[in-house]
Amino acid sequence: MSASPGAPLLEIRALRKTFGTTEVLAGIDLSVAARELGFIIGPSGSGKSTLLRCCNRLEEPSAGEIWFEGANILAPATDLNAMRRRIGMVFQSFNLYPHLNARDNVALALVHVLRQPRQEAEARATEALRKVGLADRADARPGELSGGQQQRVAIARALALEPAIVLFDEPTSALDPELVGSVLAVLRELRSTGMTMMVVSHEMGFARGAADRVVFMESGRIIEQGPPAHIFGPDAPARIREFVASVEHR
Repeated sequence: MSASPGAPLLEIRALRKTFGTTEVLAGIDLSVAARELGFIIGPSGSGKSTLLRCCNRLEEPSAGEIWFEGANILAPATDLNAMRRRIGMVFQSFNLYPHLNARDNVALALVHVLRQPRQEAEARATEALRKVGLADRADARPGELSGGQQQRVAIARALALEPAIVLFDEPTSALDPELVGSVLAVLRELRSTGMTMMVVSHEMGFARGAADRVVFMESGRIIEQGPPAHIFGPDAPARIREFVASVEHR
């Protein structure tokens, strides 16, 4: 089911998540338009990663609604596998199979989830690797790749399923500083092709230059959101300016 024209691709309404007595998400309202790059920032423990994980039900929300392509994905009849093909996710850990080469890591879900013939899956995997600049390393195993290359394989794996949106949870936090740029370059390229993305990250320079909208979260709530010029500008709330300064001066 697709969203009606002009409707948000993803809409989160009054979303709450508790772990025991701890409220991690305290009523989140957020919509994401098609082709938008939304960037979520905030201190550790503010609920950013939990929010992303709720968006494809890796975490089950305690209350609220999540609408995607016109359907409530929290409905009991939701086909989780079908939904997760449309809502891709890339984690800070690469989660690659060490005994498989890059092509086979990407093709695995195409064969076992989409039931594609292996030859077709491998061709699609090779194309996904090309999109992240790794077509020449398709035969390399993860141990033969740098951390940045492994993360790009993980991105290719998400792209191969042809999702409508990709959620990135701290995609560069496990990388050495000199490897971060290659992953951010892939995100910039995806943005130029119109891929809808939500990114949780501390890469403020990337957010300034590439995001359509920046969302600041703290204590399970959205405190402020707007274009980068506002969030990173002199008129942003003092708490946001303090946070950005602390991250950029690490």
